[in-house]
Amino acid sequence: MDTPTSLPPSERSTVRRLPKRASYEEPVIHAILDEGLVAHVGVTVEGQPYVMPMVYGRMGRNLYLHGASVSRLAKQLAQGVPACLTVTLVDGLVLARSAFHHSMNYRSVVVLGTAVLVTDEAEKTQALEAITDHALRGRWAEVRAPNAQELKATSVLRLPLEEASAKIRTGGPRDDEEDLALECWAGVLPLRLVAHPPEPAEDLRKGIRLPGSLLDHNFCTNTPG
Repeated sequence: MDTPTSLPPSERSTVRRLPKRASYEEPVIHAILDEGLVAHVGVTVEGQPYVMPMVYGRMGRNLYLHGASVSRLAKQLAQGVPACLTVTLVDGLVLARSAFHHSMNYRSVVVLGTAVLVTDEAEKTQALEAITDHALRGRWAEVRAPNAQELKATSVLRLPLEEASAKIRTGGPRDDEEDLALECWAGVLPLRLVAHPPEPAEDLRKGIRLPGSLLDHNFCTNTPG
């Protein structure tokens, strides 16, 4: 179990814009990462920045990323290039009386560092399990594990959570006092990610019931769109 602690902010990870919204507490950073589903990972290759979405998983003080061994991003990360990873959760639209003060309520994490290619087979398998169960808890135990050929075709990278910061905004709009009398609605439109009822694969054999990993979800019954 992780011991709650605070990451000392480095020169690069220190939040300078609205620093009161910053947090360097590991439990805060870990909670945001654990709730997110997609990380955007940025690297620079021959002077050209690239930012790509990636799924991930966390084990203790390390994040794990995976991708095809032949992918450009995986190859670059494996070479030890500096990387920046971000995860953002949008909690609501903040609607002010002026266009200038519109904002969003959010929780975000920025991680800086250098990823390391995982070569130990046991750690690699554990990392893939963590990534799979991060997306849907308990799913790894319900499916076939990767075979040797699939493991060879997959790169797994470890990114330490040693240089990271969180930034959080909550609450309503911060309107200027002279705008409070305007005949304009102001407030927050809360947003959340919801799961709709599962859609079975077209070739799913009859009689196969929903697995436990899906039964744990509370599905939204409203029709999307």
